[in-house]
Amino acid sequence: MKSIIRLLHVLLVSLFLTAVATDAADWTDGMKEGNPTLRSMGPLAFGPEGILFVADTRGAAVVAIATGDTVPAGGNRPLKVDGINQKIAGLLGTVADQILIEDLAVNPISHNAYLAISRGRGPDAISVLVRVKSDGQPEIIPLDRVKFSRGDLPNAPAEGVAGPGNRPGNPRQESVTDIAFYENRLLVAGLSNEEFASTLRAIPFPFKSVGRGTSVEIFHGAHGKFETRSPVRTFVPFKVRNEPHLLAAYTCTPLVEFAMDELKPGAKIQGKTIAELGNRNRPIDMIVYHKDGKDFLLLANSSRGIMKIRTDQIGQIESITAPVKAERQGLPYETIASWQGIEQLDSLDALHALVIRRGDGGSLNLESLDFP
Repeated sequence: MKSIIRLLHVLLVSLFLTAVATDAADWTDGMKEGNPTLRSMGPLAFGPEGILFVADTRGAAVVAIATGDTVPAGGNRPLKVDGINQKIAGLLGTVADQILIEDLAVNPISHNAYLAISRGRGPDAISVLVRVKSDGQPEIIPLDRVKFSRGDLPNAPAEGVAGPGNRPGNPRQESVTDIAFYENRLLVAGLSNEEFASTLRAIPFPFKSVGRGTSVEIFHGAHGKFETRSPVRTFVPFKVRNEPHLLAAYTCTPLVEFAMDELKPGAKIQGKTIAELGNRNRPIDMIVYHKDGKDFLLLANSSRGIMKIRTDQIGQIESITAPVKAERQGLPYETIASWQGIEQLDSLDALHALVIRRGDGGSLNLESLDFP
């Protein structure tokens, strides 16, 4: 009898391990080996098994790259790299003012930092992926032979055509403004060529097909009107009333809540504006962290510093549906005065954020900071 039980136990363990292995393999289903040939490299986000998602804004596509970076980090170690832009420039044989750090993403498994780099400026810029490990030394990640898959975004803005309302610039560069991975979907914010240009997409992963996306409308209290053409600048997935939502920040600076189950191809939805955080301001990055039993948002901005936003009132706060005359309204926040010059932001571990901070003389520093 005991031998039968042992045999059943072995069979069950074997089946379990086979199922786990199958599930892990599913994340790379359909990937091919080669060069993803990125025309540009914008927002970055990590998914499961060390898979890095890269937004190719000029190519109006999202690309999944299997980095193979799956060795767990050994503890919580502080990181400080002064002049990270100068070090990267040296690797690429150029000078620091020819280096643009487009985005920063931390691998939640290894805690290695990945940077989307543009070498040069304008249409001739070359995109490079750089990794920084715990020793602080940047290294170039070759992309000529990686496992990858690609999802092309339908109805993207045409390249080189004036934006809505004759807005200057190339609207194709805003085909993707931010990305995040949630459960089994890649969430993508940006612009489309639809009349309601502001678009959110929830793309099932592994990529099989990419739908039209969801057109979104918001009430912008500082402007006193509904808007459909301004893109989400940064967002995070967050559960509100125990249901998955997106908390999205726009230029000038409304904070808006969207129910994730409403993100369906071809749908048109209206978000709930839960805060006006100040005009003449552009959101840069937003993350969620947990401290002292509570969840907080950290929102980096172009002109209003780092905002620490409480989340415990999100489920009860009233929607802003009328013009806002005050500097701020809705969900309260405090400014973290000690966090100056932050240009990029991501979670490093449970205790720290990793930031790109502007230093003296145009230097950019990569450093970990304790959550406030």
